[in-house]
Amino acid sequence: MGRLVVLMATAFVDMMGNLIVFPLVPFYAERVLGHGPVWTAFNAMGLGGAGAAVSLLVMSYAIAQLIAAPYWGRFSDRFGRRPALMVGLGASAVAFVIFAFADSLELLFLCRIVQGAGGGTVSVVQAYVADATKPEDRAKALGWLSAATNAGVAIGPVIGSAAMNLGVWGPGIAAAVIALINMVFAWKYLAESNELAGTDSTNRPAPRKSPEALRRVVSHSREPASRLIWIYGITMGSYQMMNTTLALFLGWKFAVTEKTIGIFFTYVGAISFVTRALILGKMVDRFGEARLSRHGMVLLALGLAGMAIAPNIPTLAIAVALVPLGTAFTFPCVTGLLSRVVPKHERGLYMGVQQTFGGAGRVLGPLFGGFAYDHLGHGVPFITAAIVVLATIPLGAGMERLVPARASKPLPT
Repeated sequence: MGRLVVLMATAFVDMMGNLIVFPLVPFYAERVLGHGPVWTAFNAMGLGGAGAAVSLLVMSYAIAQLIAAPYWGRFSDRFGRRPALMVGLGASAVAFVIFAFADSLELLFLCRIVQGAGGGTVSVVQAYVADATKPEDRAKALGWLSAATNAGVAIGPVIGSAAMNLGVWGPGIAAAVIALINMVFAWKYLAESNELAGTDSTNRPAPRKSPEALRRVVSHSREPASRLIWIYGITMGSYQMMNTTLALFLGWKFAVTEKTIGIFFTYVGAISFVTRALILGKMVDRFGEARLSRHGMVLLALGLAGMAIAPNIPTLAIAVALVPLGTAFTFPCVTGLLSRVVPKHERGLYMGVQQTFGGAGRVLGPLFGGFAYDHLGHGVPFITAAIVVLATIPLGAGMERLVPARASKPLPT
């Protein structure tokens, strides 16, 4: 439990730093539109809209994470979770410094790529939790971890908006300082959780190589691990389809600006924190991870569609509340189930593969979302995302029979 608390503190501070910066990316992109060779290339390809620029910035992070995630997972299986996590935190600090002084799309893209490559360690954090908890408690523990990160989601944008008073470089520098402090804290207090790390490879099973594991998900799509990874990747892509154009949509329909966007993220983060810290565990006990994940996908779809058609702020607030509820019931349950159905010595690898499929979703979702926002209608990304989430639910049908029994039964309190 002690390691989990330290990991939660580390994840909270890391996400707080990310959310100081992330809500501001669309506004920073709009500031530098019209300048530099990247913008010229976008115009030549017919991608000159703000939606396309923001989508490609989101995609650059996702592509870097997509490539890096399985290798970070396999690295952590072999050498340990702790050193892999340190590299990720250091990469975030470097990315934030670049963001602070980004005066062109080129530098914004460099920032997102550096952060995405380090962000491949999300799988390492998830494997850390799986190492430190019993199988029947993993969905709850992942929910607590998510609660900690969503507390960072709630607080980070407020700090970012306040740091704007120092200048456009203020949020980036504030986030970089926080990342460096977090790195020192984790190095001092976070113990290694992978008992196989550093041991003689002849005394432990040989894990698959990353490309082999990726191919197996595609070629053996009916296996429990493959189905869970597909659910995660498709649902994540749908969520990011909305998230990519969210700031632009809110600005267009509800006059939200870079100084008020933090209120929205704080609202979402607060709901996510309460749901994952206080409600998720009880819901897992009642429904089991497999069934609860399907309920979560329904709530997510309703929230996405509701945001597109909301006529006013109160209605929008109701629809928005369904999104963090849906993601809270979906992602921790799917990841917890995945940790059960893969061998222990490949846990980090498969968590990385899951993040790779999530990364693919983060590429394809924003790509369509930005195009749809610019050319098909500002609400189209939200409606499309809702439809895709609903269409993915059958992948989880009967999952209770494909995982260890305790995954589908009420868990002990």
